[in-house]
Order: sequence, then structure tokens, then C-alpha cells
Amino acid sequence: MACLKSLSITNVFAACCFLSIWAGNVDAGKYNTTIDIGDKAPQWKDLPGTDGESHSLSDLKDAPAVIVVFTCNSCPYAIDAEERLIKLAESLAPQGIKVVAINVNKVEEDRMPAMKARAAEKKYPFTYLYDESQQIAKQFGAKYTPEFFLLDRERRIAYMGSLDDSPDGSEVTKSYLKDAIDALMNGQSVQVAETVPIGCRIRIERERRRRSR
Repeated sequence: MACLKSLSITNVFAACCFLSIWAGNVDAGKYNTTIDIGDKAPQWKDLPGTDGESHSLSDLKDAPAVIVVFTCNSCPYAIDAEERLIKLAESLAPQGIKVVAINVNKVEEDRMPAMKARAAEKKYPFTYLYDESQQIAKQFGAKYTPEFFLLDRERRIAYMGSLDDSPDGSEVTKSYLKDAIDALMNGQSVQVAETVPIGCRIRIERERRRRSR
């Protein structure tokens, strides 16, 4: 498994900075090489969920904010963040803020049957979707699990990166996502709008090149 657990946060930070510079995308964020803070969030449509229904971002038009987390069943970082994500979703429900988890990995332990089993076992209070095409992760520029995106009422990116500053949750001193949510809901600017996502690499399939005739 291509996880970053053996790397220090400093090394990950340096690697992300290098990738951002190498990509050369003027529309990209500091660490995300595809989108930036303030960009309109990519739209997903009719993605299957563990509840047996199809889901689209447009279904959440009445939500004051939406949290999108790219996650999976198999990554230890995603598992470590799971309980914190569940508690966060439960605490935000009274405000109407929606949490949407999206999985794009294609290994057996991350496909829909395993997702349904995990969602039922943990009683997820949020939607858990599967995108076999992997396009939505590519459009968000998501490369790790878990990786979080906060969308405001206009569905623009207000925050992206890590849940907090403790990958395993043992020593949380800064709750980046929660702080961003509080600022957004109070009409304030988000002080820390982007952080380095720490986790396992999303298993994006390589596209085969066609031979030129």
C-alpha cells in the first residue's frame, strides 16, 4: 500500500510543494495541483451510495455548507480519522451541514460491497459514495485518503487539506476543518484555508497510451 505513514510531515510538506511548483498550474492551490481556494467545486452526478440510491451534489442545494472527504476502507489513515469524522458529522447535522464521503479506489476491499458492510458496521451518519470512473477525485485534485474539502453555500472551495494536525488523532492541537467550518458559518474569513493532506495515495489507474499510426 502506497501510504505516507513512514514519512515525516516535513518531508510530505516538501514533496507537496515540489509537486505544486512542478505542475505549474496557475489555477492550483498551494498544495493542490488542480484547484484553488475560491474555485467552484466540481459537480458529481448520480454516484451510487451505500444506501442503494444515486446521489448528486445538486441534491444538497439547501445545505449551508458541504464537506467532501475522499476516503476508503483500506487506508489506515482513513480508518484512524473515521471516528472523528462520524462525531463531526453528528455535531454538524443540527446546522444542516452535509458530509459526503467519496471512495474511488478499485481494489476489492474498497469496492461497493465492502463499503456497504463498513457503513452498516459503523452506522455512518453521512453519505458514502463510490465513483468507479475516478473522475471526481481527479477533478478535485484529491490524491490522498482522507482528504477534505469544505464547500460554502455557493459551492466554492473554502478549505481543503487535512482534518486536523494529528493523522492518528492522538495529539490534536489544531482542528483545521472544524475551525474553517466555524469561521464560514459565522461569516468570517477562514484563517487557514489550505493544509497538506496526509494519508494513503489514492489508487488512480493509469490511462494506457494509444499507439499513433
